[in-house]
Order: sequence, then structure tokens, then C-alpha cells
Amino acid sequence: MGRALRAEQFSAGEISIVHTVQRCVRRAFLAGVDPQTGTDYGYRREWIRKRLEALASVFGIDVLSYAILSNHLHLILRNRPDVVSSWSDEEVAIRWLRVFPGRRLDEHLAEPTENDVQTLARDSERLGEIKQRLSDLSWFMRALSEPIARMANKQDECTGHFWEGRFKAQPITDEAGLLACAMYVDLNPVRAALAETPEQSLHTSAYDRIKGESGQLIDSAAFDLVPVPTGEAGKQIRDTPVDELQEKRKQKRRNPTGKRIRRDAWLAPLTLGEQLADDPQSSSGGVRASDKGFLSLNLNDYLTLLNWTAEQKAEGSGHNVPQRLQAILTRLGIDLSMWRDLVWNFKRYFGKSCCAGSPNGMASFAKSTGRRWAKGHRTVSECFVT
Repeated sequence: MGRALRAEQFSAGEISIVHTVQRCVRRAFLAGVDPQTGTDYGYRREWIRKRLEALASVFGIDVLSYAILSNHLHLILRNRPDVVSSWSDEEVAIRWLRVFPGRRLDEHLAEPTENDVQTLARDSERLGEIKQRLSDLSWFMRALSEPIARMANKQDECTGHFWEGRFKAQPITDEAGLLACAMYVDLNPVRAALAETPEQSLHTSAYDRIKGESGQLIDSAAFDLVPVPTGEAGKQIRDTPVDELQEKRKQKRRNPTGKRIRRDAWLAPLTLGEQLADDPQSSSGGVRASDKGFLSLNLNDYLTLLNWTAEQKAEGSGHNVPQRLQAILTRLGIDLSMWRDLVWNFKRYFGKSCCAGSPNGMASFAKSTGRRWAKGHRTVSECFVT
């Protein structure tokens, strides 16, 4: 049986949380050391992280968690059509043109001008389509994957597909599934024996949050959302040599806004606040779509539970959850003795399912999509208290 239709998994017009996985093909290595050639592609992890950070600044999509491994990456994304609807036409236009500038005669400049922005903002039909795309997970993944594939193929001196045909998309049905999935994603380097602890797991959301909490700053990769004055763009093209313009553009891509931010500032906050559920909490910082969290626990408790779960490497361990953490899992209906198994063996429970969550959440999702049941529902029930 083929994969489910995207329309059955998520809609650009409705808020949803989705676990996505993108894998390389033809034994290609996204990052790490290729055992066949001995070539170390570890630096490519930063390509992905910076591209994610840049896209988080323009799309109406929150990046909740991520992990970049040797030949695949995991993301947990939340699309935000409510945030996109709060943007002005000019904001929508400049955001789109930053990612998709279109075919231009001055390719060496490739900077959206004020005239470009105003022209697009006046095209109401086109703008309506763009608004939908800016909260569409498929367009986000396309904007993430295509540039990385081009860069890697150029470096590898080859052509053809770099990624598998479609990224895997798995809706998360409730907070129990989201907590388990977030920890599964953050612990991927530990499970793969690439790191001993979450603090050592570079290029994961856990690492970024740990370093951000300690005050670490990085150059922001966020797109500059100020268009170039039309007259200035023309003057630059006329008066500046092409190679000089290209060098300026290359330097600006490293830090488009010239700002430094906390390492985790571009990620969605972890903790849900006390705001009303229908408050979009649009971000004004220019580095992410919104300031809305996604879990009902604070970062300290999340990291404590994450580190404890990381230590339970042996199959059959992890039955004695620390008392201070038990209330978190009990509130979500999770069997304390099965928590370690639920996270470390996430693929066993949810790998072939149309969704991930508690038994009730999976049943509700199946019903809402016209299914009689969700694969794995019975097995997952073993991890929950009924």
C-alpha cells in the first residue's frame, strides 16, 4: 500500500503538528563520515541547521524539534495559518520573495526590491495562493530540501535525486505523542551511538536549548525582511562590478540581518504559556513564526526527563522513573514502567502508523480521516494506563 495522501495527513489551512523524516538516496551521505569513501561530510549538518533557521524566519511554521543525522533528518513542525493571516500583504510578499525570488535578469543581486514587493502585494489572487503556501508543510520541506540537494550534488559532482521522493509525514495527535516524539527526535544521536548525552548531541533541538539556556549566542541566519530600495538596486547593478556584488551577497548570506541571537531563539519555545488557546502569539523578533510553546512542562523538567531517558540504554531498563518526574507522565496517562520503551522504541510503536499519540488520540485521528483504526493502536495501548 502506498503512502497516505498529504490531504489526509495535514492541511495548510488548519493548525497541525507533524513529525517529518527526510532521507538521502543512493547511499548518499548528508553528514558524517561515509564508510565507503572515508569522506567526512559533518559540516553539512550546519547547512541544514542554518537553512532551517532561515526558513523559520519567513514561513508560518514553528520548528518544535529537530535532529540531523548521517543520512536523514527528523523534524517536528507546526503549521500556523493563524499567524500568516495576521501578516500584511507587504509582509507576505517580502517573505515569499526572500525564499523564491523568481527568475531575474540580475541574478547576481537576487535581492527583492520595494517595487517587486509592491507588485506582488497588488496581485490579490497570487497573494492568496502564497499565503496558503507559507503555512504549508510541503512547501517548507521543499524550500529546505532543494537547496541542500543542489549544494550536495555540486560538491559530489553528480546529478539526480539526492533525497527520497517524498518526506515521511506523521501527524501527532496529542501531548502524550508529542512528548514521546520530541524526546525520540532529540535522543536520535544517543540511540545511534553518535553521542553519549543530549548535551553532546550537536545539531539537535535539545543541544540548542541547552546552549541557549546557558546564554550562548550565534550569528542569526534569519532572512532580512526589508526590501532593497528600487533605485539603489539599479545603481548597484550599474556601478558595481558583478564579482564584487556576488561577494557582498555571499557575505550577507552568512548573517543577513547582522544580528546575534540566542542559539535556540529560532525554535518554538518549549513551554506553553497561559495565553488563550486561540491567541496566535505572532513573534515580533523576526526569527520565528510565533512565541507559542508546545508542551505543558518547563524546560528544566523536560531536560531532566530527557537526560534520565537517555541513560536507560539497556532494553528492559527504565522502570523506576524519578518521583519528581512521575507526575508529568501520569498526567498524560503513560504507564511509568513503559516510558523508556515508548521513546527508545518509538519506531516499533509508531513506525508504520498513520499517526502518533495515545490510544484515544490515535483512535480519534483514524475516525477523522475515515479509517476504522490506526495501525499500531493495540501495541501502543500497552504503554498507557487505561
